[in-house]
Amino acid sequence: MLQFKIVGVVFLLVLSTVLTAQNTQSVAIKKGAYVPLYGTTDKKPVEVKAFNMDVFPITNAQFVVFLKKYPQYSRSNIKGLFAEKSYLSQWKSDYDYGTTNLSNAPVTNVSWFVAKKYCECQGKRLPSMDEWEYVAMADEKRIDARTKEEFNKYILSWYEKPKTYTNPVGKTFKNYWGVYDMHGLVWEWTSDFNSIFLSGESRKDKDTDKNLFCGSGSINASDLMNYAAFMRYGFRASLKANYATKNLGFRCAKDLK
Repeated sequence: MLQFKIVGVVFLLVLSTVLTAQNTQSVAIKKGAYVPLYGTTDKKPVEVKAFNMDVFPITNAQFVVFLKKYPQYSRSNIKGLFAEKSYLSQWKSDYDYGTTNLSNAPVTNVSWFVAKKYCECQGKRLPSMDEWEYVAMADEKRIDARTKEEFNKYILSWYEKPKTYTNPVGKTFKNYWGVYDMHGLVWEWTSDFNSIFLSGESRKDKDTDKNLFCGSGSINASDLMNYAAFMRYGFRASLKANYATKNLGFRCAKDLK
């Protein structure tokens, strides 16, 4: 009996290692341009430089490895300045995500501060909002599928589904760039999630518009029919850097040398 238990533990450790290795894959995203829903006064394309993006969101298994190396970010040690009380609240304990949370499911209830730190510790960074939106506008075959009705229906139908954040990564479609789970699993942090409210950048709106997502604010949008994007921008606008919500995860990106 003991022998079987040892074999079982070894198998789980090997499986966890394999899953972690798979989930650290990244792909090169070629430079391009797109017109964001918000952020440009003239509605001209914004240039996105070439970069690397993780194929999958960060998982529970990957995150617990990070926490064991940096225990100051564990649930019982994290400072309130960097994460609210809901931080990793779905986990059983500091280093145990519990039997009800899959090892290869995306880690959620993680604040922007900690997500940023995680990526930095991997020699990476959080993707910018432009980078994220640029990759997310692709379906399986097209770089930009935002005008395709079936693509938007897919995204909107996901918004209505409960608890998709409990699903494993890599089960949604593989998009044009080879990236999974941009839609259909969790919302994701970006490095500049609230930058559309900031003035002073050459390509950003000059006014700080707190009514951006009300009827008056939508006049400045580049595509009034892109309801899925309205919801994403609206969700980001509601966030603060220490927030930790159950359907919000992240992935990392990296500059190309």
